[in-house]
Amino acid sequence: MKIAIEGCAHGELDKIYETIEKVEEYTGRKVDLLICCGDFQATRNIQDLSCMAVPRKYQQMCSFYKYYSGEKVAPVLTLFIGGNHEASNHLQELPYGGWAAPNIYYLGYASVVTIGGIRIGGLSGIYKGHDYMRGHFERPPYSEDTKRSVYHIRNLEVFRLKQMKSPIDILVSHDWPRGIHKYGNVEALLKRKPFFKEDIANDSLGSLPAEELLHELKPKYWFSAHLHTKFAALVRHEVPDDEKEKVTKFLSLDKCLPKRRFLQVLDIEHDPDKSLELEYDLEWLTILFLTNHLLSVKKNSQFMPGPGSSERWIFSPTAEEMSDVLERMDKNLKIPLNFVQTVPAYSSDAKNNSNIRQNIVTSNPQTEEFCKKLGLSDPLDLLNKLIGPQASPNVSLNNSGPFSPSQATPDKSDVCGGVKSDLSFIDSETSSPSSCNASYISDIDSPLPKKLNRSALFLPPPKNDLSDTFDDELSTKSFSPQSSNIDVSQTSQEVEEKLDVNPEPTITLPKESKPRTFKRRNEAIYRNTDDDN
Repeated sequence: MKIAIEGCAHGELDKIYETIEKVEEYTGRKVDLLICCGDFQATRNIQDLSCMAVPRKYQQMCSFYKYYSGEKVAPVLTLFIGGNHEASNHLQELPYGGWAAPNIYYLGYASVVTIGGIRIGGLSGIYKGHDYMRGHFERPPYSEDTKRSVYHIRNLEVFRLKQMKSPIDILVSHDWPRGIHKYGNVEALLKRKPFFKEDIANDSLGSLPAEELLHELKPKYWFSAHLHTKFAALVRHEVPDDEKEKVTKFLSLDKCLPKRRFLQVLDIEHDPDKSLELEYDLEWLTILFLTNHLLSVKKNSQFMPGPGSSERWIFSPTAEEMSDVLERMDKNLKIPLNFVQTVPAYSSDAKNNSNIRQNIVTSNPQTEEFCKKLGLSDPLDLLNKLIGPQASPNVSLNNSGPFSPSQATPDKSDVCGGVKSDLSFIDSETSSPSSCNASYISDIDSPLPKKLNRSALFLPPPKNDLSDTFDDELSTKSFSPQSSNIDVSQTSQEVEEKLDVNPEPTITLPKESKPRTFKRRNEAIYRNTDDDN
């Protein structure tokens, strides 16, 4: 099975799919699955931008809305997790996962699915210790604080993943597992990212919960992004003497920009007797069912049960429990193709776009159907019961089909003291938060910026000549289960050199004829601090 791994997408779906098409032409082989490691930016309309924690200069519609509206269809089945730059109001509609657009599947806060017999797990968001123990209490309109805390991972999802006992083939996270640098070429990493030196010295580079999952689950592959560099590592796990040695092949990729190593195509062995259709994982569904009572939507700390507890604290399911859940699913684990638009999609008609107010989190029919069938609680429903329903949007919601901008009713006042607000988008590195907690988009009556198509996040079209787009740092063959190129007894400094044997292409985008200058964001994006930008 040919799987393409992509780092930080940053909304550039058109460029990613175009690059995959060029790879297919170059190799003569079809890519079966695309996995995106976060910062997907599934913005459906202008109003979703106000729910995305990025400085205003980086808030661009990009191309996802075309796939949401049906203008385009993803040419390859796409899986993605959430990162720290997302349209969080959209993703909150699908806490357990679901179709963000036709052929584009979001894995939710955490999830495990299967395709062709390959088990793929995902953990969305990034780790921040001060929010880790809390419930999922956030909902729009977000404050400058909750706009960020909403994508911080919670102990519930990590606890659930730790209950998995059957082997997982692939695990995807946005930030790196802490300490992963020890298993790769750290000298080469520091040469590319010298400001990692301090975090490496105090062992704070990466996510502590991800590190725990790495050594608990021992997946065959682990893919990440977030730190905007390509890095490979080989983790040899400690196992009892009577067990076969287990190795995790780790790969992190860059963001989707010209001349950046953001895409890697791998061959991973799958079950040829199974179709390449997405299916729920029965063990994961059973864990969700058994731990539903642990879901919290409160801001206070929520502790997971553990040894010495008077209640059950191990939820690895029995065969009988899984059989009961299979009955609840009508003995059918195929993920239904039940995508439905829940808000209006962006239109090139700027006049109509200006009439649409910010979107609230709506009840997604996919989540309703899933929760009803499996007997789970919808976090949004719990929030509505706890603190009351959200204000109704001033658009007509029609779950039976796509929206038209003409369905929106003009309303040129904003909700901030009853008057139209002109809130600036705060860059927390340089400014203080707005005094108004209603994070509605500023300049609601204005179309997208005039220089939208030339923004720093928009990329040039790929050239037809791919001769200068490939490098040989990490090979598909060396990542293949059949490969004999990797000797797990090698030292960590030799890992990347071993992975360089018989390379297939790592994909980068070519530069424009007149290269644009891309300034690296503030170094704080890489550091384990409270500043998530």
